[in-house]
Amino acid sequence: MRVAISGAAGLIGSALARDLSADGVDVARLVRRDAGSADEIGWNPQAGPGGLDPAALRGVDAVVHLSGAPIAGGRWTPARKELLRDSRIKSTAVLAAAMAAADPGPRVFLCGSAIGYYGDTGDRVVDESAPPGTGFLADLVRDWERATDPAKATGIRVANLRSAVVLSASGGMLGPLMLPFKLGLGAKVGSGSQYFSWISLADEVRAIRFLLDNSAVAGPVNLTAPAPVTNAEFTAALARALGRPAVLAVPSVVLKTALGELAGELLASARVVPTKLIEAGFSFRYPDINSALRQIAGQDRARR
Repeated sequence: MRVAISGAAGLIGSALARDLSADGVDVARLVRRDAGSADEIGWNPQAGPGGLDPAALRGVDAVVHLSGAPIAGGRWTPARKELLRDSRIKSTAVLAAAMAAADPGPRVFLCGSAIGYYGDTGDRVVDESAPPGTGFLADLVRDWERATDPAKATGIRVANLRSAVVLSASGGMLGPLMLPFKLGLGAKVGSGSQYFSWISLADEVRAIRFLLDNSAVAGPVNLTAPAPVTNAEFTAALARALGRPAVLAVPSVVLKTALGELAGELLASARVVPTKLIEAGFSFRYPDINSALRQIAGQDRARR
């Protein structure tokens, strides 16, 4: 099997590439330059539908698209919003067009997405059957998923990976949080009552591999652990895993002043569950926040 991965240098992409390679899968990394070796495919994700030569995908069985500018990489200025949209929607359109034109080409397209599709769910539990929410991020995700349509129209199996926050000590949201929590400066955000959907990096990779192999699953798939927690519960669980207190709080007004519109996403509630994964037979290695954070804290100690 040959799998092409975009965003292969990122947190999820690099872990997925290592895991596939360890099992003998031929991994090709999509790179934003001319390919320098047999395990690279050059492309220009911002060039529109001509940004990838369909011939480069011959012999590729599946494409996993994970690239995109970090959502929490800065205040959502108009320029930042444009970057967030372009880095996802244009790159997806490039891949979808190339896959549709390749002959023979990949038959599976797993495209990154996000649970931001659902907007602020409050206390309501939502799964893949829920309608889209409102706001910038919900609109972005909706258009991002629509960009896969040219591939879907040619019979390619498309799964939109609606990922929750991916937890790992080596990066993502949790990486920068580890140090303040180790120093006893862990803090809940706002009231702490907002729900937080998450998934361990190990289960994110396992779920993507499950979807690569499971031909019966297509469309939106929530990549989230089955037990969302409130922000206050997450804060307490991380403090326990690290053996440190966490009695502080970051007031909502401070976040709004510092982060502007982005603060709304941190204060919003996302109570999302992975119905399609569970119904398809996927089993989580870390289904609850305590087991996930204990494993992550143990990996962090082992590295030191």
